[in-house]
Amino acid sequence: MASSKKIITRPDWEKLLDNVHVMKEDMNKLVMNFFVTEGYVDAAEKFRMESDIDLSTIMDRMAVKQAVQSGNMVDAIEKVNDLNPLILETNPHLYFHLQQQKLIELIREGKIAEALDFAQDELAARGQENQCLLEELEQTVALMAFEDAANCPVKQLMDMSQRQKTASEVNAAILTSQSHEKDPMLPSLLKKLIWVQNKLGEQASYPKIIDLSSAKLEETK
Repeated sequence: MASSKKIITRPDWEKLLDNVHVMKEDMNKLVMNFFVTEGYVDAAEKFRMESDIDLSTIMDRMAVKQAVQSGNMVDAIEKVNDLNPLILETNPHLYFHLQQQKLIELIREGKIAEALDFAQDELAARGQENQCLLEELEQTVALMAFEDAANCPVKQLMDMSQRQKTASEVNAAILTSQSHEKDPMLPSLLKKLIWVQNKLGEQASYPKIIDLSSAKLEETK
């Protein structure tokens, strides 16, 4: 049975693409949004002359992120408060997670007595107010019951990925406070592009983009 799909040749498709005009300013903003959101300071600085986005707070935000990733939670909390005290005042879950990460770091360093005191003084009350936070606290405290964290059922809390998770949460909160998108727009647009290509492919045979990094088109059959 012959295919009912419309066939669009590569020359015809390229002519259609040539008729689509994208403003350079819009493309610049999209690229800058990715650099700013992901914290690529050097790239953003080089791109600054082609965008009107303020880059003055990127270094401060990256300093917070790096402090969390290195396990220095006291420094991270101080830096967040220096940026904007309302970030933690209005986001108790975020503050709890920063304090939880500090507890994890104390356990990692083997400071068990100090960790117990910290959990009781700083986290217990917050856990009593919220069942979800209480469960997270109980899981964290469970780390102290094992001499070897590798044998603990919640050993993932000791992984570097836990620091990264907390760092990403802080980064998103800071971006939101600065009226920036917490996630870059570019990955979302690429996902939409793939979805649109697949939907169009149900109706027509045309040269799809087969390499997003180079925008290389496939040949139509």
